[in-house]
Amino acid sequence: MQIGFVGAGRMGRPMLQRLIAAGHSVRVHYRFDWEVEAFTADGAEITPDLRDVPVGAEAVVVNVYSDQQVREVCLDGGLVAGLAPGSLLVVHTTSSPRTSELLAEACAARGCAYVDAAVSGGPHNIAAGEITLFVGGSEAAFAQAQPVLSAYGDPVIHLGPAGTGMKVKLLNNAVFGANIGVLAAAARLAERLDLDEGALLRAVQHGSGNSAVLGMIANRTTVRGFSESTAEFVDKDVSVAASLLADLGAGLDELEPMYEAMRAIRSQPAAAGR
Repeated sequence: MQIGFVGAGRMGRPMLQRLIAAGHSVRVHYRFDWEVEAFTADGAEITPDLRDVPVGAEAVVVNVYSDQQVREVCLDGGLVAGLAPGSLLVVHTTSSPRTSELLAEACAARGCAYVDAAVSGGPHNIAAGEITLFVGGSEAAFAQAQPVLSAYGDPVIHLGPAGTGMKVKLLNNAVFGANIGVLAAAARLAERLDLDEGALLRAVQHGSGNSAVLGMIANRTTVRGFSESTAEFVDKDVSVAASLLADLGAGLDELEPMYEAMRAIRSQPAAAGR
């Protein structure tokens, strides 16, 4: 396939590399001079002009940082307006489900398909072809996206119409944040019991209290350190999830004590996270 790509950063570049390794031809947008050599070395065609990205593309992949950037690139920047009828837009950026719905409508008006494919995992998962993808879109769009998504995603989970992938990702990250909070509370209790935090975390890995989040923390960092390193995206996604639920007259009230524990441990002196 001929694929356009916007957002080849920390998460996007290994996607770009996997797509090229799978035999796809990729034209990637660049903003910085150093990216010219890097993306060319990856085997990609490069362009500084967003309007060039969808030209001749059967699919365009967007993996920028924020909801605002998705709208700027896809709508204000003219990416959707440049899509050829019958082509596909894939958005990986964790963003508002409403943005996904708007993009799906804009793509449909041009005779194009759309999927939101939120990711769960890190660059190493993408490089290994094992990133989890939560996908929203029609059955036809999901089928059309398979050659793209299967280059780096496994499992690729279709959840329903446009926006559902983002809804699941937001709730996933809300649960992720709450799990950090549970471990933050446990770390504070360990300190009061004169237990070594690292020993506690390593031990619980072998007990019924184990979790994916605990596995990410144990033997590598402290709960405080992990909470700090993930704060930017966790806080952002929890805020978007809370806003989404508020529109429906609901909230994240049951999880709020865990978020407070997560925030509180960040304010502790470094020496407290043993």
